[in-house]
Amino acid sequence: MRLQVNRWAKTGNSSAPVRGIHSNPLITMPLISLNQIDMAFGHVQLLDKILLAIDKGERLCLLGRNGEGKSTLLHIICGTLTPDGGEIVRQDGLRVGLLQQQPHYDAGHTIYQVVAKGLGQVGDVVAHYHGLCEQSHHDHSNNLLIQLEKVQQQLEALDGWTMQQRVETVLTRLQLPADLPVDTLSGGWQRRVAVAVALVQAPDLLLLDEPTNHLDIETIQWLEEVMLDFQGGVLFISHDRAFSQRLATRILHLDRGQLNSYASGYQKYLQTREQELAAEQVQASKFDKFLAQEEVWIRQGIKARRTRNEGRVRALQKLREQHRQRRNQQGSIKVALEQAENSGKIVLQAKNISLQYNDKPLIHQFSTVVLRGDKIGLIGKNGTGKTSLLQMLLKTIKPDSGEVRWGTNLQPMYFDQLRSALNPEETLFDAIGQGRQEVQINGKSKHVMGYLQDFLFSPKRAYSPIKSLSGGERNRLLLAKLFTQPTNLLIMDEPTNDLDIESLELLEELLLEYQGTLLLVSHDRAFLDNVVTSTWVFEGNGQINDYVGGYHDWLRQRPALEAKTAPKTAVKKAEKPRKKGLTYAQEQELKNLPQKIEAIESEIEGLQAKMLAVDFYQQSAEAISAALQTLGDKQKCLADVYARWEELEQQAER
Repeated sequence: MRLQVNRWAKTGNSSAPVRGIHSNPLITMPLISLNQIDMAFGHVQLLDKILLAIDKGERLCLLGRNGEGKSTLLHIICGTLTPDGGEIVRQDGLRVGLLQQQPHYDAGHTIYQVVAKGLGQVGDVVAHYHGLCEQSHHDHSNNLLIQLEKVQQQLEALDGWTMQQRVETVLTRLQLPADLPVDTLSGGWQRRVAVAVALVQAPDLLLLDEPTNHLDIETIQWLEEVMLDFQGGVLFISHDRAFSQRLATRILHLDRGQLNSYASGYQKYLQTREQELAAEQVQASKFDKFLAQEEVWIRQGIKARRTRNEGRVRALQKLREQHRQRRNQQGSIKVALEQAENSGKIVLQAKNISLQYNDKPLIHQFSTVVLRGDKIGLIGKNGTGKTSLLQMLLKTIKPDSGEVRWGTNLQPMYFDQLRSALNPEETLFDAIGQGRQEVQINGKSKHVMGYLQDFLFSPKRAYSPIKSLSGGERNRLLLAKLFTQPTNLLIMDEPTNDLDIESLELLEELLLEYQGTLLLVSHDRAFLDNVVTSTWVFEGNGQINDYVGGYHDWLRQRPALEAKTAPKTAVKKAEKPRKKGLTYAQEQELKNLPQKIEAIESEIEGLQAKMLAVDFYQQSAEAISAALQTLGDKQKCLADVYARWEELEQQAER
């Protein structure tokens, strides 16, 4: 093993090495060093002379747009992919664990078997022994005892007892039921099993490819704690900004084949990166201006050509070649929603809706009024009923009890997490055009090819089948498909999965500017904080509570709510017989309600305008929380007034 230390990695401020070579290389030897790594697929140079060193204890977050080569770099580090060129230096005996984006498991295998398989041959013996032990609880035959004895001998020969202890420790630590069939688990629990497979190998370096995709918030926070306790090196790809902010000790950014390193937290990286892009734009502008001047000179008349400087001509040719080779930053997604006419003030109303699954309450006696312009986030563990609630509100499934009523002029659009609106066999062009050459966006015609380019799909990709797309590309295509349809009620079920950070931020801007009503399921805490004005939180046992603000606003309100909600003895009042018609007082109340509604709506608009100001979130947490609470109280008051108006009108009709 050479004691050479390749510790190069271009930083955000200069191209100098991040760290120098220390006098004692045995102590400072990184886990792995990459020197001048090249990788190309066809004509696309994904990795161009990459330099990187990873130390024990580091947690590196690898960022970059979809398709830039992040997963490719992980597979090169893992050793499952060989680069076209360059040198890789690993510590002797380096163990690398990889958590892939989409792990696959054999049907019928238990969690114990899957996790033990991560140990290779000895893991198979450990899993066999565990299965025999479970069988021995109800089978006491001599044949089984003989099999157990043989497997015990194999374990002793392979030092398998240590491996068995490791499997059981990991399962206990990750709270995984050993004998549950893995193919019966939800996506979030399968991802937890994948983490166990990676950890059971006791890796020195752990590689995680989009570990938070399809995980609920509680499981993401659990994964954060596991990673903070991990003693080895970690390199992870993630577009979850809260996850990256908490874990990363260093940021790596892969852009147009170049890998830059930022020895700072996520927020500092964002500031530095913005400054770099601005400087790059200025430099490119100067270069283009100089090139244009030289092009004018070379095209001057015959006299100028006769006296021209041949060295200047060669320099111009060199400039042209530099311009040809310069890889401009990939464009941003250009998104716009096809806005429908306004819906009625009341978008939809749910009255005491309930739904059960396998005799367990998913949703119990939930009532709400959704008003035009509301932006509501749904928060809860996987399997608690968020998607089921959306489908009941869309009337695609019926509640066991209660009713859902829509307002007037409603045009809903549903973005589902299973992407069922896409046919894998269709081409991208057909999925968008549906037999037409043009699409209508806010009253303007646009060619399908140009519209696809707005979502970063090249003309070459337009006639590729959808099944050839990555997860992030499918998300972009589904957004493109749905945004051609006019809507005033947008229902989105986990739209942020697989989207890179720039696409997430652009989607945020779009939803903030959207004038219709939004219902959003997301486990991206930063996305919820930036977009929604209120949240429905699935608290368990079918209970759904309404909170003002985003994810962190819910966290601030939750302790106060729990303190207030002590058990009370409720005395149910005897129902009075309903009167027919209206009394004089009720007639006057009904007459004054429209003015009252207008006044409350005006107050709400004023509060919302203040919250859209740039300096609103620069206030103290207490001031922000108080303002959000006031807004929530006004919105609840408005809903109560609307409900009272409807009640009095119905009574008047009777």
